[in-house]
Amino acid sequence: MSGSETIKLVVRSLRHRNYRLFLGGQGISLIGTWMQQIALGWLVYRLTDSPFLLGIVGFAGQIPTFILAPLAGVLADRFNRHHIIILTQSLAMIQAAILAVLTLTNTIQIWHIIFLSVFIGIVNAFDMPTRQSFVVDIVDNKTDLPNAIALNSSMFNAARLIGPTIAGIMISLLGEGLCFLLNAISYMAVIIALLMMHIIPKTKIIKPEKVLKGLKDGLKYAYDFKPIKVLLLFLGLVSLTGGPYTVLMPVFARDILKGNANTLGLLFGAVGVGALAGAIYLASRKSVLGLGKWIAISATIFAVGLMLFSFSQNLIFSLVLMSFTGFGMMVQMASTNTLLQTLVDDNKRGRVMSLYVMAFMGTAPIGSLIAGTLASKLGAPYTILSGGMICLAGAIAFAVYLPLLRSHIRPHYIRLGILPEVSKGLQSATHLNMPPNK
Repeated sequence: MSGSETIKLVVRSLRHRNYRLFLGGQGISLIGTWMQQIALGWLVYRLTDSPFLLGIVGFAGQIPTFILAPLAGVLADRFNRHHIIILTQSLAMIQAAILAVLTLTNTIQIWHIIFLSVFIGIVNAFDMPTRQSFVVDIVDNKTDLPNAIALNSSMFNAARLIGPTIAGIMISLLGEGLCFLLNAISYMAVIIALLMMHIIPKTKIIKPEKVLKGLKDGLKYAYDFKPIKVLLLFLGLVSLTGGPYTVLMPVFARDILKGNANTLGLLFGAVGVGALAGAIYLASRKSVLGLGKWIAISATIFAVGLMLFSFSQNLIFSLVLMSFTGFGMMVQMASTNTLLQTLVDDNKRGRVMSLYVMAFMGTAPIGSLIAGTLASKLGAPYTILSGGMICLAGAIAFAVYLPLLRSHIRPHYIRLGILPEVSKGLQSATHLNMPPNK
């Protein structure tokens, strides 16, 4: 395959106009989002010198997702996803603007940060499941869906590379407030892109069932289909025990590596480099076949990266390890996403994707609270080490369980034509190497 053909393969989803608009607007906005995340963590640690309060702020920003994401999934299946996203992005812009004003006027207090973190957490609880489901609405050719998800992840992690690097420099020179202000401005890009889209309204048959019944049906659907259940449980385990390393990054940057805000930006930038490499690899794949194996491999890479990072006191070595950590987390997350999308029925997509968001983001607040508490008693390195060890145990268990998952997935993939039938009957001509993702 020539270089030009490879590029066309990697970016094939960009032929869809709505998706191009979505990707471009999100790309600009996410740079601002990452700038705000870095600035917020640094601001909290500068004001309080408390790993515990870092955990509290992380908990406050993420616990609404754990509580509300399933309800948000029901709404995403019932109402216009396009309109919901425009609303949530507008509210996120307001939150960033308030944070900027308070910081730039030197009136910011820790209770302000906690309150605004809860607010943006509520917004994200409704935004993320809807946005995950919305990708399906803006990619006309469903064979391009895995590529669209991978490109979306590539864009997300390119922003993770650029945003923290800019934030580290800006915090050192001008303070955290300007990062919040630029994030508020960046939301204009995604809002304008959303308004420019031409979305053909889909006729949704809204049954007169109660919201709680819709939620119960979604949970039962995910629980009864073993591959979906296992994928969500494993993602939740990794997010709970390994994901909170991001909350403790200011501690590593300032106290262990003896650096400043630039150091924090470099650490998150290194995560972005690895994650971007993983996303580009996934975008170059032609099929979902084989992703199950990669979920186990990538989770192992993530776990080992965390364990080694916990011992490191050298910046260069830490940056290398963070790039491997970013690669592992990104590939596991996006592969799980892609597999779930190929398995779920369309009329339950919003609810299952809300469970995906709940597993990936909703368990993080509990992990952040635990990590902040442990770090204040045991120290950040031992906290990260223990999380990596649990992730590694989970990766091994998932690899052992993988052959059983394939047996459940194979009939589903044969019906979809992902696996061909052999002459008569439903015998697969090829072996499925992994479970499906979102």
